[in-house]
Amino acid sequence: MTTFDDRENAFESKFAHDAEMQFKAEARRNKLLGLWAADLLGKSGDDADDYAKEVVRADFEEAGDEDVYRKLSGDLGDKASEEVIRAKMAELAAEAKAQLMGES
Repeated sequence: MTTFDDRENAFESKFAHDAEMQFKAEARRNKLLGLWAADLLGKSGDDADDYAKEVVRADFEEAGDEDVYRKLSGDLGDKASEEVIRAKMAELAAEAKAQLMGES
């Protein structure tokens, strides 16, 4: 192999790794969001876990975070404003990344 082939393979591997880590971070954030929202809705135990899974699945509807926001906003109603939900999304995104980095 040439040096250029080695570099190309390294870049491809890094891209794949970064994409996988981003997917895991978003899924972790959505699970944490689901648990947070479940608490606001008065759910606990298995009901909270099931709700968190629903939030994770909601993220597969379209690209970006709007599908998750719509799910949470619709379910929470007046229990949390748009600002609160979006702030919690940002907070838990950072927490999810930190958790993943700690596991590496």
